[in-house]
Amino acid sequence: MSRAQDWPVAVRLVDVADDIAAITDIREYPRTRVFVAERGALIGSLDIHNAWRPISADQLRQTIGESLANPLLRRAVVRQLGAAEAPLLDERVSVSVVVPSCGRPADLRRCLTSLQEQVTRRRVEVIVVDNRPGERATSDVAGEFPNVRLVTEAKPGLSYARNAGFAAATGDILVAIDDDVIAPPDWLEQLLASFAKPEVMAVTGHVLPFELETRAQCWFEAYGGLGKGFMRREANGHWFRGRRSAAPTWELGATANAAFRASVFRDPRVGMLDEALGAGTPAGCSEDTYLFYRMLKAGHTIVYEPTAWVWHRHRRDDRALRQQISAYSRGHVAYQLITLTRDGDRRALVRLGWSLPKAYVRRTFERLLGYSDYPVRLILTEIAGNLAGPWALARSIRRARRLGPGARCASADVVARSARASVEIAPARERA
Repeated sequence: MSRAQDWPVAVRLVDVADDIAAITDIREYPRTRVFVAERGALIGSLDIHNAWRPISADQLRQTIGESLANPLLRRAVVRQLGAAEAPLLDERVSVSVVVPSCGRPADLRRCLTSLQEQVTRRRVEVIVVDNRPGERATSDVAGEFPNVRLVTEAKPGLSYARNAGFAAATGDILVAIDDDVIAPPDWLEQLLASFAKPEVMAVTGHVLPFELETRAQCWFEAYGGLGKGFMRREANGHWFRGRRSAAPTWELGATANAAFRASVFRDPRVGMLDEALGAGTPAGCSEDTYLFYRMLKAGHTIVYEPTAWVWHRHRRDDRALRQQISAYSRGHVAYQLITLTRDGDRRALVRLGWSLPKAYVRRTFERLLGYSDYPVRLILTEIAGNLAGPWALARSIRRARRLGPGARCASADVVARSARASVEIAPARERA
């Protein structure tokens, strides 16, 4: 748990397959968060209280060995047994990466630069959706990348923007990322690999903090951040039905880093993102968790793949953090109410009437007894957001009705492979 006196926190990535070297550029940091990988595959993370001093190679080796002995041992045993590597997705499967943006040119430029550096042989198109077309910030940045398509969506809201990008996309797999993420070169192929199994309809990836320079960024990680851990897992219809409380679809990742078979959006049981939910609406978020809900209810499989990780730039100031946490809290309640009223899922009552209040009581007592230092004001922000959820949902539904539906994917018989306009990532670097 982050402590006020422990920020800023240095963020570093160490790959144990390489020679481990000392970390010396951290004299301005009391603490360092080290993400540990092996040949690019994330294993785990650890915090080292370096007290404004460098971390020697010996200390780094020892701390990694002590903290991550079990996952390192598991990987060594798998290699010793000669377990076959998971197959990669056929290179003939095409991909569209959809990046909504709304007046964040510097973030968007970094994101698109990282997409240009993906190591892949497949056909990939990148679509930027300008959700504020009255300004030129997004279109100007997109114009710097000649192989990027620009789509405009004047209806404000992240769900409207993503749906517009999905509807315009030509790929067999549709990838959703945020404009404030940076993807390492092997991210795309890691995200796509699980689609080699035909039953998999969606794959989500891990999201790591690019920096923890401010107190707000550290508290957001303490809140839970956007990442969902280092263990791969699958969810399907059995997972969805086998729970007494609401199925925790919010634990399966987010559309900040996710991929979908294009065909799933043409499944009438699933459809597009719900435009009454998501950033830019009074409800605030949960458009992705409700999409996951509908996919699982329809019997599809979702994979959380932590090796497909990206860096994310968290909000830097306290006010923006409180707004974000409030939005997440409103959106969570709005999502539960939609599953209750629209899908008739009474497990939402267990979540709203028991699990959620119980969690806040426990966390409050942990804070008061000194077992946690997560700020009480942020706990109260979460509770206030939950209480505002019903009213926020009602406003969001009225707003979506007033704006009308957004773009929709064409039916399967209309989308012909021969009619796709190929827009390649350039320069396309081949996998070694």
